[in-house]
Amino acid sequence: MLYWLMKYIILGPWLKLIFRPQVEGRENVPDTGPAILASNHLSFSDSIFMPLMVKRKVTFVAKAEYFTGKGIKGWLTKMFFVGTGTIPVDRSGGRAARAALDTQLQVLRQGNIAGIYPEGTRSPDGRLYRGKTGVARLALDSGAPVIPVVMLNADEIQPPGKLIPKIRQVKIRFGKPLDFSRYARMSGDRFVERAITDEIMYELMELSGREYVDMYAQKVKNQQATTSTTEPVEPIAA
Repeated sequence: MLYWLMKYIILGPWLKLIFRPQVEGRENVPDTGPAILASNHLSFSDSIFMPLMVKRKVTFVAKAEYFTGKGIKGWLTKMFFVGTGTIPVDRSGGRAARAALDTQLQVLRQGNIAGIYPEGTRSPDGRLYRGKTGVARLALDSGAPVIPVVMLNADEIQPPGKLIPKIRQVKIRFGKPLDFSRYARMSGDRFVERAITDEIMYELMELSGREYVDMYAQKVKNQQATTSTTEPVEPIAA
């Protein structure tokens, strides 16, 4: 109930009025049946604008800590994620990725739409990074088509680290569904899962026009963090 109130009464109409979304290929999202929306990830606001442009509910998963914060800020954060259809998942420990995929698989088996960011984290610089194979396992285990979708300028509207978004027109593009039924019953084959993931990432690259980097985004972020903490400090001139 809260999801529909947020989307159609409280949040959705205002966001559409202010950011005037420009959407291409929305007809590629099926009206019924399970589907996986696989998106690039440029900004925190991706999880707001993209589901808003789909007639059906799009379910993402997020770490459980977002739902357990204290005080007014914690309550508002929880209400935001609940209102946008996000499911909390315990992402601590070695089975974190499996728990997230199992949750999304249940969404698909109920005939609904699951949203996923194959890169696993936001891009550190706007480029498209190597996809993790979880999206392939999800497609193989569910048999659902994968619809590639790209946020074209979300990093310009809300750059990483910025809380308040800039008022600019949101641009989103949905690609044609990808059918991986030719790989039926091959879930668990790491070569097949890598091939499927790479095909999805290629479509995201083509749709977005963004440069592709064959490296995991989280590794790049870790390298940047290490560099920033180990760089020598320039002495202050007297």
